[in-house]
Amino acid sequence: MLEILFEDEYLIAINKPSGLLVHRTSIAAEETVFALQMLRDQIGQHVSPVHRLDRPTSGVLLFSKKEEILPLLKEQFADRSVQKTYLAIVRGIPAIKSDLIDHPLTSERSNKLQEAQTHYKVLAESEIPFDTTGRYPTSRYSLLELKPETGRTHQIRRHLAHLRHYILGDKKHGDNKQNQFFEKQFGMENLLLHARKLEFRHPVSNETISVLAQLPSHFQKTITDLGWSELQLKE
Repeated sequence: MLEILFEDEYLIAINKPSGLLVHRTSIAAEETVFALQMLRDQIGQHVSPVHRLDRPTSGVLLFSKKEEILPLLKEQFADRSVQKTYLAIVRGIPAIKSDLIDHPLTSERSNKLQEAQTHYKVLAESEIPFDTTGRYPTSRYSLLELKPETGRTHQIRRHLAHLRHYILGDKKHGDNKQNQFFEKQFGMENLLLHARKLEFRHPVSNETISVLAQLPSHFQKTITDLGWSELQLKE
């Protein structure tokens, strides 16, 4: 059963598990399980995804129950009035603790350069007594809060790779040495990127809706493994 975070007669939001596709795609033609169909079966009603999350990303995923309001919701994402907050655990500790990553990204569809901006803030830092690179006796990691201004494909993952603060568990844009170390040492195989909060204007009532998704178990475990178990995350 999918965890439902918010629901009314017009909208429904779930906490998407890591590894679950939003809908059918030619990229993963062999897959037969999708969040879209699971949710339709679970509530016995037609729904349409308002936006998407990468397959390995967990967190808030919003659906519309009414086709007529879908364009209104998508317009909010297009005009950047939706507030999206993510959490990620990355290799290294940024020297600047809060900043804007303003780095254009090449579209994976059109191959054209597109503007892309992501705000980040360091929430926690850790140093563990393991040599994961073969160069230093210890290794450092950070928990980041991220707020993308634009919605490019794999934007947060690519922006952090640009800074060389790779997200742990990112098999496409990450650091394979770090991924292999965390899999061997801690049994962690998932991408540590979570869509924590989504804030938008209700297309019918016009009230501000804020939807919060709790961290999945693999993310919580890594927080404990890195010594942040006492960390209190803001809601």
